[in-house]
Amino acid sequence: MSLISRISALKLAAAAVGASLALAGTASAQTQWIMASGYPENNFLTQNLRKWVEDVEKGTGGKLKITLHTNDSLIKLDSIKSAVQRGQVQGGEIRLGVYGNEDPMFILDGVPFVASTYEEAWKLMELQNPYFKGLFDKAGMVIAGYQVWPSQGFYTKTPVNSVEDFKGKKIRIYSTATQKMATLLGFNATILPFAEIPQAFSTGLIEALFTSAQTGVDIQAWDNTKYFTDVGAILSKNALIFSKRAFAALPPADQKVVLDAAAAYTKRSWEMSKAAGDEKAAVLKKNGMTVTGGPPAVLAAMKKVGVQMADEWKATASPAAVAVLTAYMSGQKTN
Repeated sequence: MSLISRISALKLAAAAVGASLALAGTASAQTQWIMASGYPENNFLTQNLRKWVEDVEKGTGGKLKITLHTNDSLIKLDSIKSAVQRGQVQGGEIRLGVYGNEDPMFILDGVPFVASTYEEAWKLMELQNPYFKGLFDKAGMVIAGYQVWPSQGFYTKTPVNSVEDFKGKKIRIYSTATQKMATLLGFNATILPFAEIPQAFSTGLIEALFTSAQTGVDIQAWDNTKYFTDVGAILSKNALIFSKRAFAALPPADQKVVLDAAAAYTKRSWEMSKAAGDEKAAVLKKNGMTVTGGPPAVLAAMKKVGVQMADEWKATASPAAVAVLTAYMSGQKTN
């Protein structure tokens, strides 16, 4: 076992001991969950997740106690799904686009201009939800809610006027879908976890980013880039997941509280995301960055790439997954 693996195991063991001690000191009816998230406390995603925790604890009258570990402090973001599936923790928030190699549905919202407005993102989420529920149920998990990221764009050291400005640039992206997009636009694209971005800049592994204004503030993008070109092509999602075994062990009334709070968390996310996009863009400007929309030539190129990626997505997806996209495009809901 590597040193990192041993440290992670020790962290999980310590968290489990802490949970046991906390449980021993309370009424025997109390249940304790450990949750993991990969984002810092000042990120709206974390703030919304903490509000969900508060709603659950209040709604269950303290019978379900949830300890939330944020900012990769317990489990790295890309490992949260497997940790929940193995029962190391009872739940967590994951970034869906990380798992495109498992099923194409995970990266559908990463195809440029499939869902580029909040209204479109909501509609797509509603249609994807039954499909995701089936996937996670088979894997021994419950998917209960979603968070949407603000509009995304390119962080660069020089202005963006056309796709020629992308040629050969080393860019950090976060999913197989955005890697494909960036490659088709001429970038040399590398998938890296959120926490590794600053080091990647310092070592020269990357020189640009494709992400949201929120992430730009989280990693202080002004230390390494000067321009944020918000192209508005993608509104990707995170998801709130639990161990099916842990969820099934809750009394029915507490299960309802958890799911009702998750529905509120989802609705609240769309509102918080809109506000965060504007607020964080202002922070970027305050720190000396130039923030602009996408030039027409770049948007046209991205739309062309989006059509190509959508066709390729349909060629690799299952009939059930394609049916979701077809229903979304036609404006009709599936059963």
